[in-house]
Amino acid sequence: MSVSLMTVRFDEHMMWVDLSDGRTLGVPLAWFPRLLHATPAAREKVELSRAGLHWEDLIAGRGDATKRRERAASA
Repeated sequence: MSVSLMTVRFDEHMMWVDLSDGRTLGVPLAWFPRLLHATPAAREKVELSRAGLHWEDLIAGRGDATKRRERAASA
């Protein structure tokens, strides 16, 4: 039996994934800081595939936005 992703939706604190077998999975956005800090519009640009969920706009060449970067001291 193969289970596939059907829909993805969000509320203020959770990501909800509906599966083809009728189950719904809820995952805290806190587990995914990029999604937590993304705008609702950016979250909605999700691509569903057999390999999972993808947010090209949130990861395309932007590095890890979840970590604070230290700046070099200027002289």
